[in-house]
Amino acid sequence: MEEKKRIALVTGGNRGIGFGICKLLASKGVTVILTAREEKRGQEAIKKLSEEFCLTDITFHQLDVTNISSIMSLVDFVKNRFGKLDILVNNAAVTGVDVPQPLDLEIPWKERFDIWLKTHFETYELAEACLKTNYFGVKYLTEALLPLLVSSDSGRVVNVSSSYGKLKHMNNEELVKELDDINSLTLERIDDLAKSFLKSFKENALEENGWKISEGFHAYKVSKILLNAYSRVTAKIRPILCVNCVHPGHVNTGFGCHTGPLTVDEGADVVVTLALADDGPTGLFYERTELSIF
Repeated sequence: MEEKKRIALVTGGNRGIGFGICKLLASKGVTVILTAREEKRGQEAIKKLSEEFCLTDITFHQLDVTNISSIMSLVDFVKNRFGKLDILVNNAAVTGVDVPQPLDLEIPWKERFDIWLKTHFETYELAEACLKTNYFGVKYLTEALLPLLVSSDSGRVVNVSSSYGKLKHMNNEELVKELDDINSLTLERIDDLAKSFLKSFKENALEENGWKISEGFHAYKVSKILLNAYSRVTAKIRPILCVNCVHPGHVNTGFGCHTGPLTVDEGADVVVTLALADDGPTGLFYERTELSIF
């Protein structure tokens, strides 16, 4: 009896690591649903995968993870077309920061990274968009797809996170303790913390409310910290699924202003390896291939 092909859905699949993940999954015989916010860019990615890499078992569907109607449209598509979902890779994300002017791509990546760290700025609007995409978007999409993931014989969720999402970056010991107590932490409480952070940001009260984080990138780091917490709690309450986080490494993509030393393929490889692992563990965090702490 022929084995049924696995179905994988990748968010933010039109460029960067997301594109690399789609390419590698498809090359390994997985049917891929590539999603992107913009129809044109998504279709261009599908065309490139077909013409340059001869990968044709890839379908595009528009998705804006911050839009509930867009999420439900995608869920209906997957349900009607495939009836199940084996792999969900939550890759789409934003940095929550901007820079005054584009970084010079001719200088070494380490210099670009230093300039990025020193010149980036954050606004409430950027922070809000960051939490809506990196945390709430992942949560809403995953929850909406749960029935289809449960319909799989080996449903798994891979959340692309960051080493910046480690609890060690937080200076508030009370918050760290709460977020690390998975036996007591709830999904509702994580939502409350996300809203508390945004309220503090809007009121310019990050430090007095315990949300101050060294070296900036507050919204991005908090979004990944909360994403990691969501992953751990979901793994606990949904033992039928395999739910893990992975930091793919510092990859050279437009997402990070081309400040990383790793290639897209090197970043995508560790994500896909985790996504395809047979009967793997759940509720864990990996820094590339190494098991790490939250």
